[in-house]
Amino acid sequence: QHQLGKTVVSKQPQRVAALDMNEVDFLDQLGVPVIGMPKDFIPHFLAKYQNAPRVQDLGSIVQPNVERVHAARPDLILITSLQASQYKELSQIAPTIQFDVDYRNSATRHIEVIKEHLLTLGQLFGRQDTARAKAAELDAKVQQARQATKDRPEKALIVLHNNGAFSSFGPQSRYGFVFSALGVKPAGPAADTGLHGQPVSSEFIQQADPDIIYVVDRTAVMERRAALDADSLGNPLLRQTKAWKNGRVVFVDAQAWYVTAASPTSVRIVIDDVLKGYGHNARP
Repeated sequence: QHQLGKTVVSKQPQRVAALDMNEVDFLDQLGVPVIGMPKDFIPHFLAKYQNAPRVQDLGSIVQPNVERVHAARPDLILITSLQASQYKELSQIAPTIQFDVDYRNSATRHIEVIKEHLLTLGQLFGRQDTARAKAAELDAKVQQARQATKDRPEKALIVLHNNGAFSSFGPQSRYGFVFSALGVKPAGPAADTGLHGQPVSSEFIQQADPDIIYVVDRTAVMERRAALDADSLGNPLLRQTKAWKNGRVVFVDAQAWYVTAASPTSVRIVIDDVLKGYGHNARP
């Protein structure tokens, strides 16, 4: 059962097409081979798939090539809401399961949804023990973050860089789980910022004045450029904050935060980045 309906998988799949990088990571963690995937934005922790000859390129994450999916002859297709508009078409090719992660607002049940999907896939592929072990690892990592943030007074801001513009993401946003599940205290107004965030203005920064800033460089991912760092971040508003003045600006792993952020490996990386904001190695 998933948000798009009920999918019957009558036998253990042998040829799996994964149309989202989160799904590829789930399979990778379970030791399940993938026969095809989009190869437009593969994060560094899945780099081995980029030129793997047995893994077919199925187009782009947002718009998979349905003809290529059909030609790959999958017996299971894994998607997220990004490919939901193609669900009916894909379901005619093979049983299709949607991973019910909410990319617009991850404030509720984000970690639980990841663990549930992990266990579902573990059951499908006879890898239940591995799935349970990976879910337990994720729980332990989340607890590590909660311990680090517990009783800490600092307030943090998550900002996304997009071609020179900056937007912030609060508790009701694509990065909501950083606040709700990991215990990070939010700086700034608690407006619902959804998928695209709230533009960072002078007034906004004065109101928020965060102790910690996490910078997600979307442009580095989408245009395959070098990521922003303290020397190249020219935004004068961000430079006015306590976080900047105290050397508590963390330039996060944008591939984990932006391309994925809903799989076992990417959440571990996100948590490690979050912990840097509370440690001594976050100075720009």
